[in-house]
Amino acid sequence: MFTTLPDRDTAGALGRSLVADRLAACVSVGAPMDSIYHWRGAIETSTEIPLAIKTRADLFAAVAAAIRARHPYELPEIVAVPISDGATDYLAWIDAGTRAS
Repeated sequence: MFTTLPDRDTAGALGRSLVADRLAACVSVGAPMDSIYHWRGAIETSTEIPLAIKTRADLFAAVAAAIRARHPYELPEIVAVPISDGATDYLAWIDAGTRAS
């Protein structure tokens, strides 16, 4: 899954909470990027921090709810990208990391 946050501290806090709650096996916090987008009839530009959230497909609704609950944006980016294939041991690691121990 992917989302963006307005700053590194907020991105790190969200990533840590998703991993701590076992909603994600790993969250990668990316480098700042410039986003250009339409918002309320104007073209806006802002610097954002991308998050790549490694999780299971069946956790989409729970991860989306956690993002919405902690996200400062009125309309946060919440998208899922399905994994078409992957290293079996890595996918097993994601599965194990998102299950209660």
